[in-house]
Amino acid sequence: MMDLTPFIPSMVLILALFALTMLIALYTTFAERKVAAFMQDRIGPNRFGPGGMFQPLADGVKMFLKEEIIPVASNKFLFILGPSIAMVAALMTGVVIPWGDELTLFGVTFPLQITDLNFGLLYIFAVVSIGVYGIMIGGWASNNKFSLLGAIRASSQVISYEIGMGLSIIALLLITGSLSMKEIVEQQHGFNWNIWYQPIGFLIFITCAFAECNRLPFDLPECETELIGGYHTEYSSMKLGFFLFAEYINMFISSAVMSTLYFGGYNFPFMDQLLELTQSQNLVTLVGTAFFFGKIFFFIFFFMWIRWTIPRFRYDQLMNLGWKVLIPLALLNILLTGIGVALFNPSSFGN
Repeated sequence: MMDLTPFIPSMVLILALFALTMLIALYTTFAERKVAAFMQDRIGPNRFGPGGMFQPLADGVKMFLKEEIIPVASNKFLFILGPSIAMVAALMTGVVIPWGDELTLFGVTFPLQITDLNFGLLYIFAVVSIGVYGIMIGGWASNNKFSLLGAIRASSQVISYEIGMGLSIIALLLITGSLSMKEIVEQQHGFNWNIWYQPIGFLIFITCAFAECNRLPFDLPECETELIGGYHTEYSSMKLGFFLFAEYINMFISSAVMSTLYFGGYNFPFMDQLLELTQSQNLVTLVGTAFFFGKIFFFIFFFMWIRWTIPRFRYDQLMNLGWKVLIPLALLNILLTGIGVALFNPSSFGN
């Protein structure tokens, strides 16, 4: 019989990551409503539970209990497949992110990363690219012109901004020399974060992340004033919930990727001094993980802040920004980074 003991830490981490991702996505909806209420001088949800804390649970139950409608003229198999692909693709991206250093409990070492692929960064881009198929299939299978138009907008938008995002990462790879997320984090030990060496690349990346997540001011695929809700117009019940959840999970994962690539991941200032003072690697790991999630929650708040501050672009402005501004700027950043790496010792860039 096969011994499953070596796989126990990974299985525990997979279950914990799944539960945590779903919980964060659930309560991000609540946080967004509270942030919107604060910025608009309203109270926000406050009836169910203390301060409205149980409102996301009520919303989840409501989504499950709503009547499920599948349009008669739709392709039923693809209609169901679309949100499933979007949800699964969103959940798959977190497996290569190092959420912390190793943690030792009861003599068992738990690496707080499900798998350390030497092409982890490419894996994230590949899985994120699959997610657009869920949107495109869902919009086409609905047999609704507004849904189809929203799906076409989404696919063209995501593909366009994936190019800019990919080019911004090339400059980072020139510095780090690795596609492993774990190695990229280890190179940013302490306060030696990549943001100091790649500020332009980070600005390009975070702008593209807004477009990838369909967040304002780049939410043209579901623009209510033009498309009645866009690619998920015909969806109801938990199928609509899958699309909405996928967006919030993508926002969470995008924040984690930005924190990992540019802000040191689980590294934090004075971590070596804390280890010398306490002689406890577990404590340093837990503090590092807390810092990492603090960075993630900051970026999630930033996503919300921008949504309720800046109006959406026109579609031609959206595409012009992607093709005529971000892509040339990313190419220029690659050129400048390459010159810098050629002229100076790569170690001075954080390698």
